[in-house]
Amino acid sequence: MALLVDTDERWLPRRNKTVVRLSVTPSVASLWLFSRVSKLEATDIHLELILEHRLADFSEGIDLAIRCGKGPWAGVRSLPLWQEKLVPIAAPAIAERLAGRSEAKSLLELPILHDSNVEAWRRWLAVEGVEYVPRGQDRRFEDYNLVIDACAQGLGIALARPPLADAALASGRVVAVSARTIDHHVAFHLIRPNDAMKASGAEFARRFLQEAGLDEAAIAAFTAPGRGKG
Repeated sequence: MALLVDTDERWLPRRNKTVVRLSVTPSVASLWLFSRVSKLEATDIHLELILEHRLADFSEGIDLAIRCGKGPWAGVRSLPLWQEKLVPIAAPAIAERLAGRSEAKSLLELPILHDSNVEAWRRWLAVEGVEYVPRGQDRRFEDYNLVIDACAQGLGIALARPPLADAALASGRVVAVSARTIDHHVAFHLIRPNDAMKASGAEFARRFLQEAGLDEAAIAAFTAPGRGKG
């Protein structure tokens, strides 16, 4: 696996492997993808990761991209990966301080942690009639992996985004502080050009989508050759 940053230098892929270039945000890479790379590459694919937030430019030789949004987008084929059910989480010490209080008023006694999209918190708090406006004590991070780390270190309350938060919850670094969940208004998508994919790109997409739990019909439609609907 090769990681590309702002440099012209690249690791040379292993012999007898076909390179697949995947543009992905750092949070998805670190919280979900890295632990699965060996399985997804198997013996025949060398995955080259382009870690970035900007819109993927498929004219630059990128085979696939993972981005968060509402979709679909014009000119590409996209497939939602996970339906995220958001729930407030905190470090165990913070949860003890809350002592079972989970209503919006109690959670807002603590700093709110969020990524570049604060709409999820607005939607969660609006259920209790709270109109949320970010405050000076709240903290914004560009990447969701930093939100999780800050939450685990006790800097405030965050919203768990399954499956990205699953490992932190399973390890006990963070715990749920409310039983109330909401569906996220956006989703991560796997995205490909509308033009025909090379065989290795289609095969990697198939493995990736199987690992993400997508059904075979959806996988077949996404990887089918030719042009598809946006």
